[in-house]
Amino acid sequence: MKFTSTLQFNCVPDWAEHYISYSNLKKLIYQIEKGLISVPIVPEDIEAVEVSPLLDSKSRTNSIFIPALDKELAKISIFYISKEKELFDEVTSLVHDYAVFENLNDSLSVHSNSLVTGLSYQSSESAFSQGRSSHPIRRSRSASDAATSHVSSDDDENYNYSTVNLLEGRLPYMWGPPSIEERRIHLKKRTVELFVWLSELKSYSSLNKTGFSKILKKYDKVTSSNLKDSYLSNVVNDAYPFKASTIKKLEDHILKVQEIYSYLCTNADMDIAIRELKTHLREFIVWERNTIWRDIISLERKSHAVGVKAPVAVEQLVETPANIQTPFGMVIVPKTFWRSFLLLLVCIAAFLFFLNANFFKKEEQNNCFALLILASLLWSLEVIPLFVTSLLVPLMVVCLRVLRSDDSPHKRLDAHETTKLIFSTMFSPVIMLLLGGFAIAGALSKYHIAKMMATIVLSKAGTKPSFVLLSNMFVATFASMWISNVAAPVLCLSLIQPILRSLPPDSSFGRCLILGIALASNIGGMASPISSPQNIVAIQNMDPSPTWAQWFFIAIPLCIIVDVLIWLLLLWNYQPHSDSLTIHPIRSTRDPWTGTQIFVIVVTIITILLWCTEKQLESFFGDMGVIAVIPLVLFFGTGILTKEDFNNFLWTVIILAMGGIALGSAVHDSGLLHVIAKTFQSMTSDLDVWQVFVVFAFLVLVVATFISHTVGALIILPIVAEIGDKLGGSHRNLLVMGSALMCSVAMGLPISGFPNMNAIMMEDEMGLRYLNIMDFVKSGIPGSVLGMLAIVTIGYGLMLLIGF
Repeated sequence: MKFTSTLQFNCVPDWAEHYISYSNLKKLIYQIEKGLISVPIVPEDIEAVEVSPLLDSKSRTNSIFIPALDKELAKISIFYISKEKELFDEVTSLVHDYAVFENLNDSLSVHSNSLVTGLSYQSSESAFSQGRSSHPIRRSRSASDAATSHVSSDDDENYNYSTVNLLEGRLPYMWGPPSIEERRIHLKKRTVELFVWLSELKSYSSLNKTGFSKILKKYDKVTSSNLKDSYLSNVVNDAYPFKASTIKKLEDHILKVQEIYSYLCTNADMDIAIRELKTHLREFIVWERNTIWRDIISLERKSHAVGVKAPVAVEQLVETPANIQTPFGMVIVPKTFWRSFLLLLVCIAAFLFFLNANFFKKEEQNNCFALLILASLLWSLEVIPLFVTSLLVPLMVVCLRVLRSDDSPHKRLDAHETTKLIFSTMFSPVIMLLLGGFAIAGALSKYHIAKMMATIVLSKAGTKPSFVLLSNMFVATFASMWISNVAAPVLCLSLIQPILRSLPPDSSFGRCLILGIALASNIGGMASPISSPQNIVAIQNMDPSPTWAQWFFIAIPLCIIVDVLIWLLLLWNYQPHSDSLTIHPIRSTRDPWTGTQIFVIVVTIITILLWCTEKQLESFFGDMGVIAVIPLVLFFGTGILTKEDFNNFLWTVIILAMGGIALGSAVHDSGLLHVIAKTFQSMTSDLDVWQVFVVFAFLVLVVATFISHTVGALIILPIVAEIGDKLGGSHRNLLVMGSALMCSVAMGLPISGFPNMNAIMMEDEMGLRYLNIMDFVKSGIPGSVLGMLAIVTIGYGLMLLIGF
């Protein structure tokens, strides 16, 4: 395996940016190789640093490469020193707490004093060596022992209280001191966690040293130099993280933790203690690598599309392709090709039928209706990729000449005029809003801001199943507001892996928790204008466009209410409180906030505030789409996001939205939308606004359950908007926003949105899926109905309250 991959899959994900920038150094080597022919140029991204004393050869190539190495070495050293201090302080605290625990346990064996004196890393290391020469962590009654046990019997109550604070994060207990066993379990957890992170720090040093050796070897090979030996021996080996004394000190602290664990858990048997600690370390590494790198990076990259296919059965994956003999040889055709081909023929046949049926008086309306049928079938059946259908829309609009002139409604525009109009319509301010949302989501994900916020909240959830479930659901909903309800469930499902691994195989809580995150992520799709594409489609069809404050006023209370209703439904269906569960708490990140993260948060908050007050600033900004330029300029202009991040935007979603806007414009400008709206109006003439709202809410719920939420919005929302205009009092925005919210709560089946698809693919260590179809039938369908009831009652009232 190449070292680039080794580094990627063996580094600590939370520390990824603090490792050696191996890929960048490789790029620099290749630039230097090209520069050997011409004049070498220092790359712009390499900052000026002090010249290494090794530059006695005055090599032009070394003068470029060595400063880059020095910069990486300084970065690694600064991070290692800060982490070492943090972890060593934790070890010192643990040692002291363990000594106090020994006194509370009334086991006045002689091993704690040596620990307190010998394990304080600022003290003489020889004291520690003497303390473990006869037996690890053995102590005698000495001054330090007297210091920890000098409290008289009159002061026992105060002593116990201060000890409780010490062992439990130094926070006072409201309900009295914990038992000895509870203190022991708490110390064990701290010991395991410290062992894991000390081992990770040791791996950090080893991996970076290997990185310097590998990159220097490559540099020497490419440039025919002899830099490796001198730089490793004179510079790298003298750097603090790689000194022998540093590694020895780290190993001593690891040994201290192992000894404490042995006396807490294995009756001082060091061999068993080390085996158990290594097991904990192995489980932790598997979780970190699998859930963080595989789920967040791989799955998120593969699944960033609106029209994600439903899970494929194993039998379908191993189908034998069909062989067709032709005059030109044997052609291998997958069996699924015939299904797609037949569906495509059905779509084309339906298009040709409606194109020649003359259901409407005007030719442009009849042509537009045929185009609407074709696009709807292609989007619904996904015969071809969704964005390809969107690209087909402007082509068909021009060729079929479906647009009419605004000045003269009876005049059809020619192909040239239609082309200019349809392409000017496709790139609207709403598309710019979508790009701004992608920039914010990209920055929040790239710099782990979303993950840090999520772990901080989830670490406070405790171990009660109902609270853990509710906390995870709220985190999934909140994350969906900003990083989309495609990436949010991937992030949240990766964070609960320690909980899932600690559950018994037959526990219902695992299914309940996975399903809760999936349904909450769907609900989060309606929380903000940028949380899902159907909201962008809704804003395009609303007149006037709603402000962010108006959207939040309606959507956030609905999200909270529907989350709570589904939480109660899941508790009723799965009854996790009836199981005797031991829930592994989620560990909160301890990394401090960096300047870059703070800058991203500040820019995000300012952008959202400007979006919320856009109506008041309309004379200056003009539209929300212009405000969306701010995060794009600041993030890409400062280098926080790069061109690779720009290329990774969900361009398929953007093209899909642009195609939907083009189709909506064609249906409107051809006059077809007016005719359809009049037909629906006559069918619902006896109904009031609320009844019409309920009818369309139910229609959207059914349609969006079986097809993509965005596709359902693209097909239905333009019709809903026109009908809203025809109702008395112009309730266009009420019907459009209500229908868009209904798209998000359509979550009754595994194929109803990406969160459900991702959830049903979750497997345990044995390769068995946690969820099946019946889980969605008994929770997803009732959850959708509860969401609909909340929208047509509370949501309806909130929309009327703000004048929709």
